[in-house]
Amino acid sequence: MSRRAVVREEIRRFLEIGAVQVADLDLDGDEAVLRPGPGGPPVTHGEVFLLVRRSGRPVATLLTRVPEGADPRAVLTAAASGAPREAAAGDAAGDAAGDAAAPPPYASVVVATRERAGQLARALDSLLAQDHPRFEVVVVDNAPVTGGTRELVERKYGERVRYVCEPVPGLAVAHNRGLALARGEVVAFTDDDVVADPRWLGELTAPFAADPRLGCATGLILPARLRTPAQVLLESHGGFAKGFTPTTYDPGDPPRDEPLFPFTAGRFGSGANMAFRTDVLRAVGGFDPATGAGTAARGGDDLYGFVRVLAQGHRLRYTPQALVWHHHRETWSDLETQAYGYGAGLTAYLTAILVNRPALLPAFLARLPRGLARARALTEARDTDGGGAPGAHDTRTHPWPRRLSRLQRRGMLYGPLGYLRARRAPVSTAGRGTR
Repeated sequence: MSRRAVVREEIRRFLEIGAVQVADLDLDGDEAVLRPGPGGPPVTHGEVFLLVRRSGRPVATLLTRVPEGADPRAVLTAAASGAPREAAAGDAAGDAAGDAAAPPPYASVVVATRERAGQLARALDSLLAQDHPRFEVVVVDNAPVTGGTRELVERKYGERVRYVCEPVPGLAVAHNRGLALARGEVVAFTDDDVVADPRWLGELTAPFAADPRLGCATGLILPARLRTPAQVLLESHGGFAKGFTPTTYDPGDPPRDEPLFPFTAGRFGSGANMAFRTDVLRAVGGFDPATGAGTAARGGDDLYGFVRVLAQGHRLRYTPQALVWHHHRETWSDLETQAYGYGAGLTAYLTAILVNRPALLPAFLARLPRGLARARALTEARDTDGGGAPGAHDTRTHPWPRRLSRLQRRGMLYGPLGYLRARRAPVSTAGRGTR
C-alpha cells in the first residue's frame, strides 16, 4: 500500500469516531446532581464521558452509554455507583498538605493569549467566579496583530483584570512577563481555552500553605467537549489527565517507579493547570524563553519549569481536586500539529535543561538506560492489553494513527535544533504595554 493510501485509510478510520457527550455527576447526599460539561447541552441518549464527584470533589471518570428513552440521571448514577467513596489517598506528605487548615495564599493567575478573544472571555468568566478569598488575574497579550484582546479586557472586565502586551512571541516569554508582574505569593498559570472549576484556584494553592518546601502544584485537566473525532481520539489515548491520586514528588525521596525522575516531567502535569511559589520560580529564572508554543522549539516550557524547581530541591504536588476543563483541538490538522509539537517540546525542554544546567547531565545519563528499559516494557504492555485506563475509550476501538506517531517521533528529532534556533530569537521587552 502506498504512503498516500495509508494516510487515507488512517483518516477514514479517524472520521468514523463518533461524538461523545461530556457530563458532570455529583453524588452528594441522597440525590445525585447531573450537569452537562461546560457550555454543553443537557445529556441525552448516547455515549457519555462522565466525571464523578463526591461532595464536589472529583473522584473518577468513566465512559458509558445512555440507552434511547432512558433517564440519563438514573442510568449515569447507576453506572457511577462503583466509583470511590472519596478521592484516592496519596502519600503521607501530600495528605498532610491536603488537610491544611490555613487559608490559601494570595494568588496571581496568569493567562497568556493571542487573538482568541472569544475563548479568552469564557476562560476569564470562570476565573473571576473562583471561590478563592484573594487573587488577581493578569492577561498577557502575546505578539498581538489586532487590539481585540485589549478591547475585550478593558470593555468587559475593567479593573477586575490586569492587561499587559508582550510583543515578543512565545508562551514562555509571555509567562515570564506575567511572572514579573505577579503580586501574589503563588502564581498560577492556565490557558485561554479552559473553563476553570469554581474550586480550582483554592484547591491548587492550598497545598502551598501547608508545605513550606512546596515549589509547584499541578491539577486535573479534563475535556470540555468531545464533539469531533480529533477530540475523541486525543482523550481516548489519555488526554491531559494524570489520575485521581494526590501525589507529592520529592527530590529527596525519588519515586521508585520513575527511573528517569525528575526528567519525566510530563507525568507531573501540564501548563494549562499549574502554579508555583512566586519567589521560587523567580529564583530559578522563570521559564526558558526559547521553549514553548510560538517559538521554534514548539513546546516544553511547562516541563522545563517543573524540572528546574525540582532540581533546586523543592517539592511538586499533583492535586486532582484542582480541576479545569480543556477545549481540545478540533481538527485532524490540529492534531497533527499537536503531535509534532509534543515530540519537539519534549526533546527541546531536555536540551534546555542540559544547556542551562550542565551539571545535571551526569545524572541524566546515569538514569537513561533504566528509563529506556521501563519505557519499552510499558509500550509492550500497552500493545498487549490494548491500552487505555479503566473507564477510558478502548484504544483498540480508536487506535492511534501511525501517522501521528511518526509525526511525534519527527518532532523529537527536531526538538534540539528547534530549541537552539529559538535561543537566537529576540528577548522580551518587559515594561511596555502594561495597564
